[in-house]
Amino acid sequence: MPGPKRAVRVAGQLQVVLAELISRDLSDPRVAGVIVTRVEMTDDLGLLTAHIRLLTSGDDAAVRKAALAALGRASNVLKRELARRVRLRTVPQLRFFYDEGQDRQSRVEELLHEINSEKKRT
Repeated sequence: MPGPKRAVRVAGQLQVVLAELISRDLSDPRVAGVIVTRVEMTDDLGLLTAHIRLLTSGDDAAVRKAALAALGRASNVLKRELARRVRLRTVPQLRFFYDEGQDRQSRVEELLHEINSEKKRT
């Protein structure tokens, strides 16, 4: 039985290096507190989609948008550093998206809690 796809293995390796680059090497204050939650890579290794979250408590839409814009502007620097640290024939293009999965999960949990509290009242 073969192991995981090469794209999955490379994506895992790139996630670690990318998270380190963002947290340590970027000096832009807009990316402070950014964590990489997951990455997805195309099978041809040409495109890496990184999903990010913010650790800051003031996590509103404007802060998210600014962090994504800063990461977009820094993508060439990040790509160059990835090329230095990871041995690949070609370094993939980088795309960044905000990971809304945890927000949705929190909302579902709130709704379930409301339903349970209404059932207890009746």
